[in-house]
Amino acid sequence: MKVILKKDINKKGKAGDVINVADGYARNYLLPQGFAIVANKYNLSKVGSIQQEADLARLELESKYKAQALQVSNTSLHFIRKADENDHLFGSVSDNDIVEALAEKEIDLHRSFLKMDTHLKSIGDFEIEVNFPNDINATLKVTVGKE
Repeated sequence: MKVILKKDINKKGKAGDVINVADGYARNYLLPQGFAIVANKYNLSKVGSIQQEADLARLELESKYKAQALQVSNTSLHFIRKADENDHLFGSVSDNDIVEALAEKEIDLHRSFLKMDTHLKSIGDFEIEVNFPNDINATLKVTVGKE
């Protein structure tokens, strides 16, 4: 089935693209979710306007991510946790803890943007990489202190 994408879909295409997909995928997912419309004669005439709207939305989103990246780079977080004599924490500082601390500073960030291999489990200073979509990156400074 031929459809016109209304939103960017990973590995399928960008908004305004006319693509061929399986009938079930279109009927059960793309069309009900509002991600696409059927590619008929009338809808094909609207492809240009769909692409323009999507470009504007992408620019707005990109500027939002750049502003958030700037906020994140200018922010440092401090956590106080219980630790043993070897400075190993009785617990950890997780990505959820970091997102909650950022939310308290009015920075709304999804935890999937944080690139942490493991939770922070020791006392010290850390730099957490934050990868926003569209190749926008920032570094967050996190300090974990001993209680």
